[in-house]
Amino acid sequence: MDSEILKSFNETREEFMPYGFTLERWTPCLMPRQDRHNEVEINYLSEGSLTYLFHGKRETVPAGRLTLFWGLVPHRIVDFEGNVPYYVGTIPFSLFLSWNLPDSFVARVLKGEMLRESDGAFAVLDEFVWRVWLEDARQGKNQEVALSELKARLWRMATRWSVSEQKVAMRGGEASVVERMAIYIAQNYARPLKIADIGKAVGLHPDYANHLFKKSFKCTLSDYVMEERIARAQRDLLSSQMGITEIAFNCGFNSISRFNAAFLKICGCTPREFRKHGGR
Repeated sequence: MDSEILKSFNETREEFMPYGFTLERWTPCLMPRQDRHNEVEINYLSEGSLTYLFHGKRETVPAGRLTLFWGLVPHRIVDFEGNVPYYVGTIPFSLFLSWNLPDSFVARVLKGEMLRESDGAFAVLDEFVWRVWLEDARQGKNQEVALSELKARLWRMATRWSVSEQKVAMRGGEASVVERMAIYIAQNYARPLKIADIGKAVGLHPDYANHLFKKSFKCTLSDYVMEERIARAQRDLLSSQMGITEIAFNCGFNSISRFNAAFLKICGCTPREFRKHGGR
């Protein structure tokens, strides 16, 4: 595959900008900021590993184990091992839902979990089929075949998937102070949250905490709290029948007007419009 074009994260792309249906190969690299998009993302590594800061915890994608997650959950690669390019696929959310995968499997995705194969039993098959998909994509053919094969692969994953290996505990020494701030926000965004609370949680003066966070994440702590709340609201709007007012209060807003204003500012549409059009 000498003519293969390797991709990498574009830090200038707008959050929530759709990727559409893609099957690509990416160069592992640290992400200078988080990404969010309304597709289900699939990662497969033949070697090495990726570690994401993923909605309040560090999640590692190991080699040989197909991994997927809802891209609407804030995610950012904060560590990796090895320099071998890895495979990335994105499936539009509406298409993923139309595949009618097992309810328990889909429910875990909608709850914002990162799901991975429990073992590497299909590693050889996955390596082969990804290469076929990429060659087909390069030649501009067989997209429907790739979609059918990908759907079948996820069905097989869903029927084998083991709950026991999905949760990875976060130990205090594993994250930098900036990551710990992001984790604290992810765990507490639904309650009244002040910059002083966040600084205190990591043992820093609020102003210095905000300075460090902005330097790393390219946004203030207040902006990040707001984005975290809106990201959760988006997931609830698409995956539940809760009323908009209930969603607003569950996500930490103390008034529907503030929720609507923040949602419009970040998403460019109202919560009602977002739900009506399925996040598109």
